[in-house]
Amino acid sequence: MGLVDTLLGVVGFGLGIAIGLVVGYFFYVYFQPSDVKDPIVRPLHELDSNALQKLLPEIPFWLKNPDYDRVDWLNKFILNMWPYLDKAICNRIQSETKPIFDQYIGKYWIKSIEFHNLTLGSLPPTIHGVKVYETQEKELVFEPAVRWAGNTNIVLVLKLSSIKVTVQLLDLQISLVPRVTLKPLVPSFPCFANLTVSLMEKPYVDFGLKILGGDLMALPGLYRFVQDTIATEVSNLYHWPKLIEVPILDSSSCATKKPVGILHVNVVRASNLLKMDLLGKSDPYVKLSLSGERLPSKKTSIKMRNLNPEWNEQFKLTVKDPETQVLQLHVYDWEKVKMHDKLGMQVIPLSLLTPHETKEFTLDLLKNLNPNDPQNTRNRGKIIVQLTFDPFKEDNGSFNMGLDEKLSGSDRATQDTSYNGGLLLVTVEAAEDVEGKRHTNPYAMILFRGEKKKTKVIKKSRDPRWKEDFQFMLEDAPIDEKIHVEVLSKGRLFSFHPKESLGYVDINLSDVVNNGRINERYHLINSHNGVIHLEIKWNTT
Repeated sequence: MGLVDTLLGVVGFGLGIAIGLVVGYFFYVYFQPSDVKDPIVRPLHELDSNALQKLLPEIPFWLKNPDYDRVDWLNKFILNMWPYLDKAICNRIQSETKPIFDQYIGKYWIKSIEFHNLTLGSLPPTIHGVKVYETQEKELVFEPAVRWAGNTNIVLVLKLSSIKVTVQLLDLQISLVPRVTLKPLVPSFPCFANLTVSLMEKPYVDFGLKILGGDLMALPGLYRFVQDTIATEVSNLYHWPKLIEVPILDSSSCATKKPVGILHVNVVRASNLLKMDLLGKSDPYVKLSLSGERLPSKKTSIKMRNLNPEWNEQFKLTVKDPETQVLQLHVYDWEKVKMHDKLGMQVIPLSLLTPHETKEFTLDLLKNLNPNDPQNTRNRGKIIVQLTFDPFKEDNGSFNMGLDEKLSGSDRATQDTSYNGGLLLVTVEAAEDVEGKRHTNPYAMILFRGEKKKTKVIKKSRDPRWKEDFQFMLEDAPIDEKIHVEVLSKGRLFSFHPKESLGYVDINLSDVVNNGRINERYHLINSHNGVIHLEIKWNTT
């Protein structure tokens, strides 16, 4: 019976193959149409609404949306660069994934994970249009409409004990509209410090996936599920306002650093200072400043004929980089006629401070910072200072106008701390269409609480660009005050009209205090078409 069963099985297997081949021939070859007609090509105006609706996604963005610009030159550039971009991107993928793969070696019977083939193909992405946004910020914002139907071929080989498992990704298709932001713009190449990317709509993703040579996407229902799941997860991770941030320049190389906090300095006392006068004692005072700042140094009062002076005087300095900046202390002997004699100096790195904690330093005064200078061995006395670093709050506009109106006076006093003291930072960006009757050499003047600050003069320009920062350290918030900004023109040295007003503006600072920041363009009063661009920030600790 065993031999008969075997023979019958062989005969049945052979007949099954023969019948299957015959049936397959008739179904897939014999009954296939032999005459293939050419597609009908018609102009767009002859198509009905359903045909146009199906065709609409394929029309380039620059054709159906006037906000998008055509960028054929950029597509030609990408096409010529694609062979090199392909290799560079693939090399980066290999270097980035190797440490990840190494973590799984030895686990789950995995002996090795490596790429058997890695190429993005010969077809580059195509940009179907670019939309550029105009903002008042120091940034460049644009949205490229990207489509990519590439002949990608990525083969990953997993060696499990003695079995090799191949996973192949091929025919990748992507359609997305990312928002790319280059900010802040800085005067250091490549002229922007960070690059951020976010998606403005759900992307379209399509690809083929084979495991052990079998097409996984051929399984019923799996294809659509996988495509939708991947597109949804990518959208959830990177859909605006979520973003990917790529640092381009190191923070130390950016030339547009803004204040991040206030350093409170209490110069307490000094002791055993050097006697510089032959017929009397020294008249000491202290100058203090932060490294990397061009602002004038702060000075204590002068203690006449005193080698152990006590000041107990408070100062506030704006900090831009607490990790690298140092406080510089110089003690001088005041002289009425000749140059002031230097009694000693010291420095304190701000990195030694803990935010919001007061720390006292007792320091030996030195001649200079050269450790090999023999004059530093001489006893020059000591100085005692107390330092406190208070960083600014990240969000000063925590209460919007609608919420602020709902709060009672007592609630607002207990919840909103922006009415305390802080730093008013005014950035004069630029002006446009300013013109004088006799000369046009514009500069901007800021007047606030009796303090006057000026920008540099731009000669013979109707559209000057300054980009200069000015600071006002205030003990209380300027909630009901205005700041006066005026554009003036400076004439020649021996001119009958040495100065001429080109227009001015008075800005109410209540919005700055409540919102933390404004960035606006103001029309100048007493000017035909003059406009000035200002950014004003109110920072509190």
